[in-house]
Amino acid sequence: MMIVVVLFGYFLTCVCGDGVADLVLSCTLVEEGVGHEGMGGGSLFTRTPATLILRDVPVTSDESLETLTPFVPPSIPDPEAILLEVEVSSPEIPNAHVLLHADCNEQEVMCEMSRYSPRGSQESSGSAYFMVSIIVEGVEFSTALILQTLEVKKDQTTLIQNKLGLPLSRSGTLLTEVIFLVYSYVKSVSAPLRGDVILNCGFKQQEIPLAQEVAVEWRLQHRGNGWKVLDMVTRLDDVEGSTVVNAERKGSSMNASQVVGEGNASVTLTKLKVLDEGTYICTVSIGLFYAQQVIQLQVIQPPHVSLSKEKLVLNTKSPQTLSCHCANYYPLDAQMEWLSLSPTDTEPTVLPDQGSLSSHRQHGDRTYSLSSHLSVPSTVSPGTEIICRVSHPAMDAPLSLSLVVESPEPGSYWWVLGFLVVTLIFFYQVMR
Repeated sequence: MMIVVVLFGYFLTCVCGDGVADLVLSCTLVEEGVGHEGMGGGSLFTRTPATLILRDVPVTSDESLETLTPFVPPSIPDPEAILLEVEVSSPEIPNAHVLLHADCNEQEVMCEMSRYSPRGSQESSGSAYFMVSIIVEGVEFSTALILQTLEVKKDQTTLIQNKLGLPLSRSGTLLTEVIFLVYSYVKSVSAPLRGDVILNCGFKQQEIPLAQEVAVEWRLQHRGNGWKVLDMVTRLDDVEGSTVVNAERKGSSMNASQVVGEGNASVTLTKLKVLDEGTYICTVSIGLFYAQQVIQLQVIQPPHVSLSKEKLVLNTKSPQTLSCHCANYYPLDAQMEWLSLSPTDTEPTVLPDQGSLSSHRQHGDRTYSLSSHLSVPSTVSPGTEIICRVSHPAMDAPLSLSLVVESPEPGSYWWVLGFLVVTLIFFYQVMR
């Protein structure tokens, strides 16, 4: 059986002392069961209100504590209520303070909790483990916690939480502690084609080591396929020669000394290709416990934009074609449009005739190219600026290239006519 907690919102915090506060998250406990749903059958879920109480969340020195509302445990413990209480100071949850005002900043907080079974072990009587994942949208906060329930001295007055079957504290909460966590400062990152990138992942554990060996694995998933990028096994006591690294992606690396000394399991990828794009999963294992972080990597390459002509001399006899080339960009979604700015206008206007687009062309490095062809009418006024504007996700702002329609050179018509007359006279004299 799997039990999941999904966070829909939260209310404010209470001050516990100088520099720390308690954060109360309003959650929903979702218990997965087997049932028959519809014609094909399926899983049924029961949802029960739950609360997650984070104790001793660090508060910055400039934080106003006047708005913090005290959390008051129920006066009469309720065995139906699900209240999980956890200390966040040992080990400290990185960036936990961003949770304090996420609701006021209209940032969605997502939290999932599931019952967790350590590998190769059985839960002792009255003890349980939970895996908790908390993500705040709009900020770089993502962490996965492994919580262990603390021992509660039982007597005749001890209450048992009905759904979880675990003993409650005197205040009616399930007392837990963080024994291991994996976190990331980034949830998504963009990096240039043929450039380098660092995907952040870190871990913390209780002061007493859970084991002497740590294993880190990075995997990439993209469009339904998955493969290993790099894995490392090393020892926390930094025994010389104990590190084993298997880099299946050329140009991927980790720093073993940072893994051991700082809990820094970040991976570096060099000379990025389009094929490096996708979902990266960082899995850290220590002893019986493991947890993950997911980071999205997008490879980007801004287009090279050029015009087919350096100058455009007005031709009153027939329209001329001007081409705008957008080359070697990634991802695919490039936008091209034509604008004009006459000498009497102050702002350019979008041309109603947007010309014709070529089909996308893909190159060997998986970048794309596209061209737009505009027929410049013969009625356009000299001095009019013709603009090709290109938008692409790899650029902070649209890129514009332009040229000004020029008047024919004075006397060019008579010069051409004179040249024709001289030529005719020459052939007439030859043929005589």
